[in-house]
Amino acid sequence: MAIAASDAQDRVEQLIILTGRLTELVARSAQSFEEGRPQDAAADLEETTRLANVYRHESARVRADPGLVAAASLAQRTRLVRATEAFDAVLARQGRAIEAAKTITEGLVKAIADEVASQRGQSVGYGPQSAQTANRAASAITLNQRA
Repeated sequence: MAIAASDAQDRVEQLIILTGRLTELVARSAQSFEEGRPQDAAADLEETTRLANVYRHESARVRADPGLVAAASLAQRTRLVRATEAFDAVLARQGRAIEAAKTITEGLVKAIADEVASQRGQSVGYGPQSAQTANRAASAITLNQRA
């Protein structure tokens, strides 16, 4: 899907609106991750994905043909630059929030796996007189993919 603009001013205005809406959605998602509620980010996922695809497509078009926005006023192009800078900042914030959540999750999974491994005994030898030793090696655990 592409922006249907009548001229450069219209295109820039639509890009400003698109960028602003994406910034709002990504900021809300980042806040959800920062508050430890990543499931809340899923509410806007469909809209965010759709708008991100339009943004990616339009950004590539403007990069390939700067003339698409060149005739817009300097003030309008400046507003677009500011909107893009705000979007970049919120993307960086979201990246940090997701990375922190990922690090915490990986730490929890490792701690659980280590605890499971330490709880399991491993037989050394055969028969009723064989010794049990703690298995310190990591072992596979099953995770619910829908959780």
